[in-house]
Amino acid sequence: MQIAEFQALMARTYGARDRARGRVASVAWLAEELGELAQAVRKGSVDDQLHELGDVLAWLASLADQLGVSLDEAAARYAGGCPRCGRMPCGCP
Repeated sequence: MQIAEFQALMARTYGARDRARGRVASVAWLAEELGELAQAVRKGSVDDQLHELGDVLAWLASLADQLGVSLDEAAARYAGGCPRCGRMPCGCP
């Protein structure tokens, strides 16, 4: 699945409910999911990590939709390598 397809899927599935909650609440949910991902990385199984990565991605897609921005466009910032030095791998100090 492509990023834009996933963002559209999340908008169809949860968009109305997430928009009703609002941006601030969506950022809070995203932050909570990031905390759960951190715990899964430290102490969880691969299945736990995949679960939490999916949750983080879903909340990120929801927030992007509420902001009216495309995750494809956001990801394009890295298409040429490091956005700061322009190299792959990054050569920044």
